[in-house]
Amino acid sequence: MIRSFFLSPEQQQSRGLSLTEIGRVRDSGQGLLWVVLDRPDQAELLTVLHDTFQFHPLSIEDCGNEGYQTPKVDDYGEYIFLISHALLPQNQDLADLEMRELDLYLGRNYVVSIYRSAEMPPVERVWNRLEKDDRLFKNGADFLCHALLDALVDDYMPLIDSMDDEIEWLEDKVLEKPSPETLQRILALKHATLSLRRVIGPEREVVNRLSRDEFDLIAPNHRIYFRDIYDHLVRIQDLSESVRDIVSGTLDIYLSATSNRLNEVMKALTIVSTIFLPLSFIAGVYGMNFRYFPEINWQYGYLYVWLLFAVIVIAMLLFFKKRGWF
Repeated sequence: MIRSFFLSPEQQQSRGLSLTEIGRVRDSGQGLLWVVLDRPDQAELLTVLHDTFQFHPLSIEDCGNEGYQTPKVDDYGEYIFLISHALLPQNQDLADLEMRELDLYLGRNYVVSIYRSAEMPPVERVWNRLEKDDRLFKNGADFLCHALLDALVDDYMPLIDSMDDEIEWLEDKVLEKPSPETLQRILALKHATLSLRRVIGPEREVVNRLSRDEFDLIAPNHRIYFRDIYDHLVRIQDLSESVRDIVSGTLDIYLSATSNRLNEVMKALTIVSTIFLPLSFIAGVYGMNFRYFPEINWQYGYLYVWLLFAVIVIAMLLFFKKRGWF
């Protein structure tokens, strides 16, 4: 699906432009044009990106790639091509964390956004704000690009907060009673931090390049807005590093607690086995089938053996208690 928004130099707004009108606006270099490609097929990609905007084939190939691509920014002179990743809100479950790619073209008077997921919350929020916030289209294409990236980065913070809450719960659960379910949640949280760090690091470098004077398409007075996004990403990356360290510590605590529980079980079994060793020896001695056995005809022999068993058990328990073994 193709959506478009255009603000003319006379401040007149229009939506749903045809491809011919989009090409005319692009060639004129006037006004502000925003084109959104929502789950485009290959034909739409080629028609809009190649035929209408005449973008470089390598960038178009990146837009059609279904696999994971590292966030990056490429300068093609007349326009900038960006790859970023957004967090889908319905997948903020740490066991099923999922990122979706958002591709952006930034030109003199246009922004083209492409995504292939069922929804892209940052794009939808900015699109809905067009009618309420005129800064989005009155400050140029670079400010609109900033708004999209800012909305994308803002979705990372709730995930970090949920990670903090999850860690607090896991630490209490690990100390209280570690279980396989706890281990699964720890590993899910660790996987989520790794997935987040894989995106945030390159994303930060992309925004860092946009915040410097490297690209002429970004106005000097708008670079401070990209620096603000960069500061947010630095903070998010620092928090994710802290979360990763805490998760690793929690995993170590879980393994240590599990090992201690196993040691307690083995100690109890060892004590029981040690107590039964002399009892088994005595029972084996008196169970031998010799013809002449001094105690075999003793009237109190059976009681004597049980008293001997009791004395040995009590003596060993007192010995273990004195040594602090239980």
